[in-house]
Amino acid sequence: MKSWLARWRGWWEWGPLVGLGIVVVAGGVLWFTGPRWSAELLWAAATVGTLLPTAYTVIRSLFHRHFGVDVIAALALLGALVIGEYLAGAVIALMLATGRALEEYAQRRATRDLHELLSRAPRTAKRRTAGGGVEVVDLEAVRPGDRLLVGPGEVVAVDGRTEEAASIDESVVTGESRPVELGPDRPVASGVVNAGAAFGMRATETAAHSTYAGIVRLAQEATARKAPVVRLADRYAAAFVPFTLIVAGLGWAVSGSFGRAVAVLVVATPCPLLLATPIAIVSGVSRAARRGVLVRDGGSLEVLGRARTLLVDKTGTLTEGRPATAETVAAPGRSPDEVLRLAASVEQLSQHVLATAIVREAAARQLKLAIPEEVTEEPGWGVSGRVEGRRVRVGQVSAELPGWAEQTRQRADREGMSAVWVDVEGEVAGVLLLRDPVRPDAVPTIDRLRQAGFTRILMLTGDQPPVAERVARIVRVDEVVPLCRPEDKVERVRAESEHAVTVMVGDGINDAPALAAADVGVAIGASGATASAEVADAVLTVDRLDRLAETVEIARYARRIAVQSATGGMGLAVIAMIVAAAGALPPVAGAFLQEGIDVAVILNALRALSGGVRAQPTVPHQPG
Repeated sequence: MKSWLARWRGWWEWGPLVGLGIVVVAGGVLWFTGPRWSAELLWAAATVGTLLPTAYTVIRSLFHRHFGVDVIAALALLGALVIGEYLAGAVIALMLATGRALEEYAQRRATRDLHELLSRAPRTAKRRTAGGGVEVVDLEAVRPGDRLLVGPGEVVAVDGRTEEAASIDESVVTGESRPVELGPDRPVASGVVNAGAAFGMRATETAAHSTYAGIVRLAQEATARKAPVVRLADRYAAAFVPFTLIVAGLGWAVSGSFGRAVAVLVVATPCPLLLATPIAIVSGVSRAARRGVLVRDGGSLEVLGRARTLLVDKTGTLTEGRPATAETVAAPGRSPDEVLRLAASVEQLSQHVLATAIVREAAARQLKLAIPEEVTEEPGWGVSGRVEGRRVRVGQVSAELPGWAEQTRQRADREGMSAVWVDVEGEVAGVLLLRDPVRPDAVPTIDRLRQAGFTRILMLTGDQPPVAERVARIVRVDEVVPLCRPEDKVERVRAESEHAVTVMVGDGINDAPALAAADVGVAIGASGATASAEVADAVLTVDRLDRLAETVEIARYARRIAVQSATGGMGLAVIAMIVAAAGALPPVAGAFLQEGIDVAVILNALRALSGGVRAQPTVPHQPG
C-alpha cells in the first residue's frame, strides 16, 4: 500500500510537468505539419490551465493582505494570452511546472534524513516474561523496570541500562559511523541499533519519555512546519514587483509595443526567488539531522546562520555534567555519612546533575536512604523536603556561614570545586564538595565557533565566581556571569539580544526560560523530553558539544547558498528584463531563458546538501 501511494505521489508531482511538456511538443509538431491554429489552441489551453490556479492563488493572497512575487507569473501568463503569444504562455506554464516539480524533488531529497528518522521509529519490543520466555508487546506497554531483549540489527525501543556487554551502532542518531562498545549496567538510548549479538537490558523510561520519542517529535515538527525563510521572496517582492512593472511599462511606452512589456514579465517570473531559498535552507536542516542535530524549522536555521553572540551554560554544557563527590565536610558534632545520607534522601527526586552525583556517592557508600516528603525544587537554588521528620534543604546558601563552613568554602574556591550546602532545620549541617571536569571538546568547539563568526561568547552559571572563572579561563570565553539564577539568565539573554542576534545553549530545566527568550535556543541532551528540549529551536540528540559548531557552520553555509541563489537568479532576471525591454528578447526566447535560470539556481541551492563544514580532528567520545 505504501509503495503504491509513493508511486502515485511521484506521478502526481511530475504529472503536470510531463503533461505540459507533451502539449508544448505536440503543438510544435502541429505547427510544422498541420494547421497552425490547432497548435495555438493547444498552447493557449496550457496557458489558461496554468493561469487559472495561479490567479486564484494571487487573489487569495491579496484577500489575506499578502503581496507576493507570484503576481508577476500571473501577469506574464495573462499578457501572453492578450497579445496572442500562446507558445510563450505555454513555455511559462512549463517553466512554473518545472519549478514546482524540482521543488518537490529537492524538498524530498533535503528532508530524506528526517523522514528516515520517522520511518525507523520502533513499534514493538521484546519483553522477558516471569517464566523466562519472551513476548512481543506494543511499545506503549513497556514500563520502567521491564527486562527487554534486543536482537541483532534491531532498534533499541526505549531508554534503559544494559544487563550485559553490547555493541551499539549510533550512526542514525548521532552520525558516528563506528560502533560503540558498552559494558554491563551502562545507559543505552532508544533509537540506536544493536550491531552485535542479542543482549538484555532493563527499561528506565516509558516509550513516550525515551530519547527516540523526543527525536521523532522534533523531526515531525521540522518536517511539518513551513520555513519562515520562504517569505524572503515576499520581502523582496516589495521592491522587485514594482521594479518589474516599471521596466515593463518603460519598454511599452518607449516602443509602443505591448509585446515588450510581456517579454519583461516573462523573464521576471520569480521561480528562482520562490524556490531556491527554501530548498537551500531545508537542505541545511537535513544535513544537521544527519549529524545528530534536529532544527525545528528552516527559520531557526536561517537565524542561527546570522547569529553573532553566544551565551552558554556551564554545567553539563561546557563541563561533563557528571560531577563526582570529592569530599563530604560535616559540621562539628555531625557525621559526614549522615550529612550525605540526608542530602541524598532529598535529592532522590531531583533530575539535576549534582543531585545525581550525590545519590550515586551515597549508593557507593551503601547508605540507606529515607523516602522524602513535601519535596520542592527551586531551579538555581536547590531542593528541600522533610526527611524522617526533619526539614532538609540542599543547594545554595544565602545566610552567613559559621567559621568552619567559611573556611571550607574558601578552600573549595581555591581548588575549583562546587559546594552544595546541607541545611537541617535551619542550621548548616555540612557541605558536599564536587568536581565537574571540563569537556574534552569544549576548548576546540569554542575556538571553532569563533571561526564560524561568533564575535562575543559568554558563560552563564549559578556557581560561585572562583569556580566559574576557573572554567572560563580554560575554555577562553569573553565574559563569565556567576551566581546566575534562571531569571538572571533570561535578563542577560534579552540584554544581549538588543545588540546582536543571540544564541543560548543549555541542558537543564533552569535553562529553559533563557532558551525560550533567545533568538535561537539550543538544548544539549538526547532525551528530547526535558523542559529545555521542549522550548529549544534546535536539539543536539547526541551529548557532544562539537556538533553545535558543525550546525552553526551548516547554517551559515546554507544561508549563504540561499541568498546567493536568490540574488543570482534575480540578477540574471534583471539583465534579461533590460534586454527584453530594449526589444532584443522576444517572449518565447525569454521564457526558455528563464527556464534555464530556474534550473541553474535550484541546482545551486542543492549545494547546501554538502560542503561548508570545516574538517576537524576527531574528539574521542566516551559513551554513557
